[in-house]
Amino acid sequence: MKYIFIIFIVLGLFTSCNSQNEGVHKTVDKEEFGKVMLSNEDCQLLDVRTAEEFSEGHIEKSVNIDVTNPNFVEKIKSLDKNKPTLVYCRSGKRSAKSMEILKENGFVYVLDLDGGYVNWINE
Repeated sequence: MKYIFIIFIVLGLFTSCNSQNEGVHKTVDKEEFGKVMLSNEDCQLLDVRTAEEFSEGHIEKSVNIDVTNPNFVEKIKSLDKNKPTLVYCRSGKRSAKSMEILKENGFVYVLDLDGGYVNWINE
């Protein structure tokens, strides 16, 4: 019985270590997105819309890397995978796609703005 208890403890530790290595990848509302953006100077703000959309308006200090560009994966290599990365598009579909790509490429902490830039600029 004592050995079964020890096995459960070891399995629990192993499981918690694995989930920590997976990082944080989630869609958040604009309040949480804004709090993280304002409270963390190291965060990377990524606009994944087209250059034309970006030029029509964007969140200050964001970097534009178009997720529909065939070189998207190559271009995100210029970003730091260990820094929090906040991502958005126009309405949320492309940023959700880019969050998955970022996760697949080893980005540890990625937040996707629910509703995208349209949500951000609406009161």
